[in-house]
Amino acid sequence: MLQIKNINTYYGKVHVLRDVSIEVREQEIVSIIGANGAGKSTLMRSVMGIIHPKSGDIIFEGGGISRLKTDQVVKRGIVYVPEGREVFPELTVEENLEMGAFSKRYSSAKYQSLLAEMYGMYPRLKDRRKQFAGSLSGGEQQMLAIARGLMSEPKLIMFDEPSLGLAPVIVDEMFDAIVKINREKKLPVILVEQNAFAALSISHRCYVLENGVVTAQGPSRELINSPDVKKAYLGG
Repeated sequence: MLQIKNINTYYGKVHVLRDVSIEVREQEIVSIIGANGAGKSTLMRSVMGIIHPKSGDIIFEGGGISRLKTDQVVKRGIVYVPEGREVFPELTVEENLEMGAFSKRYSSAKYQSLLAEMYGMYPRLKDRRKQFAGSLSGGEQQMLAIARGLMSEPKLIMFDEPSLGLAPVIVDEMFDAIVKINREKKLPVILVEQNAFAALSISHRCYVLENGVVTAQGPSRELINSPDVKKAYLGG
């Protein structure tokens, strides 16, 4: 589905990603773990065209996307749920969901069907559909950010630190939702997450990013038992 080949991304003169290569196959969850400042969010932003790599290739479904603008990447079928949720606080829940479908020209019936599906997935959003998004709790905003992303019927969805700032019980619900989305929609997922244990527990494969370099990769069930990964990220 997605191949990232030897990309080098800079912020000004700062070399953030160094020859990073990652691939995502159909129907799998790929997690990316690493400390703050490792380059995880920069990787997501590079895929989305928010920042363009200076070299290397990003290939999605066989076509190059590394020079595309963000709206073109979204139209290709990649959706990004950013760190901090970034809902539109002065729009209602339903208006936020409508914005998620903005890039698609759905019929009224199709739009209503998707809206009903999102409300079925997150009944709390239906109860609050006329409420301003800025008045929701952190967990509800995360639900809204995920549902807004799914409104465009993506082919791949990326989550950037989805557990950040959430209560533990809400974190568990949120990870369960990601697994459900992956299984039921057969939707490949990239999960960038500081909660390394949770990320490794629900993903099929994992990449470890340190100072802009991939230092380890492999099946998550193997990395979760790696002494180096345990020591650095799992408190072992």
